[in-house]
Amino acid sequence: MKFAVIVFPGSNCDIDCYKAVEDTIGQPVDYVWHTATDLSSYDAILVPGGFSYGDYLRCGAIARFAPVMNEVIKAAEQGKFVLGICNGFQVLTEAGLLPGALLRNNSMKFRCHSALLEVVNNNTVFTNQYSQGEIIDIPIAHGEGNYYCDDETLAQLKANNQIVFRYKAGANPNGSLEDIAGISNERGNVVGMMPHPERAVNQLLGSEDGKRMFTSILNAWREQHGAAVNG
Repeated sequence: MKFAVIVFPGSNCDIDCYKAVEDTIGQPVDYVWHTATDLSSYDAILVPGGFSYGDYLRCGAIARFAPVMNEVIKAAEQGKFVLGICNGFQVLTEAGLLPGALLRNNSMKFRCHSALLEVVNNNTVFTNQYSQGEIIDIPIAHGEGNYYCDDETLAQLKANNQIVFRYKAGANPNGSLEDIAGISNERGNVVGMMPHPERAVNQLLGSEDGKRMFTSILNAWREQHGAAVNG
């Protein structure tokens, strides 16, 4: 299985994502510059956190128009796995791959600390190694992580089981609607989340609860290709 880690000017979690793939599942992984026009050789695409293009206009608003995003959209339409983390989540909403928007934190402060998440949907390619309702420890680092969507979109998210993660009840760090921390598209092959699983792959980092996101991806890919792997 081959991974691409997209790199925009201002990305700063690309190395974290690259190392997480190497350390957790040992699969081939490349950095792919924002000018790339071909992602056909990759099975999974990681859109990392950071401050793409300095977060000018809105977070992710400029990155959405980078040449590589046409290929990310094409890959998603083909059913390949796309994971947007933090700024990557913002980019995916701007690109129309995920619904809703990420607003300023209700505290108007940048929040950087451990966060407890509830696994709401463990039937995605990114969460199949977790238990539904499990509480996991994944750090956050954002100033605009306050997820918002209109009532109709929220109803669709619930009806289609597209809410993948919620912040634990009473521990919402940013004012996100209904404690939403991560969502998927209807097909389930695209997920965006504000917390950083790539920063929680070793107990030395304070938690290894993010490791199973990467083993989930590999497990799903191998099941699709007829060779399931245990987490």
